[in-house]
Amino acid sequence: MDSTPAPAANPACVINCAVYARDGERRDIPLEAISDVLAHDDGSFVWIGLYEPDDAVLETLQEEFDLHDLAIEDAHNAHQRPKVEAYGGALFLAVNTAQMVEDRILFGETHIFVGPRYLITVRHGASLSYAPARARVEREPGLLALGPSYALYAVLDFIVDNYLPIADQFKSALRALERDIFSDSYRRSTLVRLYDLKRQLTEMRMSVAPLIDVLSQLVRSPSPQIPEETRFYFRDVHDHVIRVNDTVDALRDLLGTAMAVNQSLVTLAQGETVRKLGAWAALLAAPTLITSWYGMNFRSMPELDGRYAYPLLVLFVGVVCFGLYRLFRRIGWL
Repeated sequence: MDSTPAPAANPACVINCAVYARDGERRDIPLEAISDVLAHDDGSFVWIGLYEPDDAVLETLQEEFDLHDLAIEDAHNAHQRPKVEAYGGALFLAVNTAQMVEDRILFGETHIFVGPRYLITVRHGASLSYAPARARVEREPGLLALGPSYALYAVLDFIVDNYLPIADQFKSALRALERDIFSDSYRRSTLVRLYDLKRQLTEMRMSVAPLIDVLSQLVRSPSPQIPEETRFYFRDVHDHVIRVNDTVDALRDLLGTAMAVNQSLVTLAQGETVRKLGAWAALLAAPTLITSWYGMNFRSMPELDGRYAYPLLVLFVGVVCFGLYRLFRRIGWL
């Protein structure tokens, strides 16, 4: 009978802890059994998935895998810029993750330790489970023989693939906002939404752009943890990141243009309103000026004593107003 403790013995922050044999067979183990697995150099490797682990778990893993103090310190702090660092024979990566929640991007981080026979992922904040990446790797037992480097590729590819639907969702949101921008009525909410989208895209670019350099280093890395057989996989992820980054840059430019166009249209609409008000003011000013003259207490006023003075004055005022109205219509003020 198998006496290996059940995975439930692991702390709650340990999402997965499994050993993968060279033939791809998976076996879940508790953290305490890691030493026994590493003691047998049979080509297997350990893949551990953590979510916001406590200090005790990280200290345990540091002892089991001889992780560097600086890498553990970075894993404690979930505010790292995307990077890759080499500590002896191991690599440490910090990568930003993103997911859409109620039409907003929430960002998280994943810290990854890669060694000769282990891969450790430490998730913080808004970060999807890497269960799909595990399932994908487990469906390809032949590639599992490449070791932790192929599992690292699966995780990074999963992270980058999650950026693509976010970019597509922003494209759809921008198309919807374009209809509001060119509508006849100005809505302040449109400008607020444009600004909010551009701010979120700027934050997304801050996560995506540094990842290009991280993957470039992995492609060119002399580290034994990234063998030649897996480098072209990382090159594929690198191409995907560049495409996402270009899409984000294009969307940011379009949003900036949309904000400028929206502001210009608002200014034009205000100008149209001012011109119309000016035209109506001129139409009212002409009869007001004429009638104000005749409201003065003078006896020697033109046509004051004439029999048809009042009707002629009314007709004259009407002609002046009609002439001004035709003039303003012709020049587009009314």
